[in-house]
Amino acid sequence: MNMAQRKKIALVGAGNIGGELAALAARQELGDIWLFDIPDKVGVAQGKALDLEQNGAVLGYDAKIRGTSNWDDLAGADVVIVTAGVPRKPGMSRDDLLSVNLKIIRSVAESLRTRCPDAFVIVVSNPLDAMVYAMKEGTGFPAERVVGMAGILDAARLQMFLAEAAGVAVKDVRAMVLGGHGDTMVPVPSYCTINGIPVRQLIAADKIAAIIERTRNGGAEVVKLMGTSAYYAPASSAIQMARAFLHDEKRLVPCAAFLRGEYGYKDLYIGVPAILGGAGVEKVVEIALEDEEKRMLDNSAKAVRELIEASKRL
Repeated sequence: MNMAQRKKIALVGAGNIGGELAALAARQELGDIWLFDIPDKVGVAQGKALDLEQNGAVLGYDAKIRGTSNWDDLAGADVVIVTAGVPRKPGMSRDDLLSVNLKIIRSVAESLRTRCPDAFVIVVSNPLDAMVYAMKEGTGFPAERVVGMAGILDAARLQMFLAEAAGVAVKDVRAMVLGGHGDTMVPVPSYCTINGIPVRQLIAADKIAAIIERTRNGGAEVVKLMGTSAYYAPASSAIQMARAFLHDEKRLVPCAAFLRGEYGYKDLYIGVPAILGGAGVEKVVEIALEDEEKRMLDNSAKAVRELIEASKRL
């Protein structure tokens, strides 16, 4: 008889995002959690794990949380969330991180390939679209089980700014952001609504244009203020994706998914609406875009393609 087993969640990188991911996964009781970091930082991983287990005694959640620097501890993980890499410093573009973080992602992929062959892998490291492509190449996993977290976060930023401008509850706003995670991202106002009402009916065009600009620079705005990358909202966004997979929720969310001709692009990871469920990325949803939106998406795809070509040379 098969014993029911708890899910196993591996978090690669025990920095700011890693710690917040562990806290959220534990509170939502998604499974048992392993926080992984390099040997030099294993104490941080173990300390955060201990602190979070003690927090469980206060809040009453049930999760085993462990810190480690041994890849074998991650064996058989159901979900792996990768935040490993150098975070952005003020003045750095996401692309500046390419060569540093590429080396890290390739070695992570190598380590995951044999130990977690059935995992759903969510990449958070920047520059996102190139990192998730490198992860798929390095693990050899089917593309539907390797995905990048960006769209939920970018859409959340857009949602918040739109709610503020319209003077409405943020939970009534739905926003859509496509394209690469960076300066070329494509907020799509034609698919942004407030409880079903198109935002263009409630917010002036010039205001929407300013909000789109602020959304594009949403990450840099946080970096400039606190000297390092955001972590609360990025962690919540990745956990939403992990939960969609673990609970087979069929969530329709924007995320960096592998394209095989959708939107006219092939062999590329880029932000698109996709359905996430128990099989991973179960479907890429193609939406009709206005001419200007499609032009911006083409521009974004070109930038991502250049980044991927640059990483192949490194």
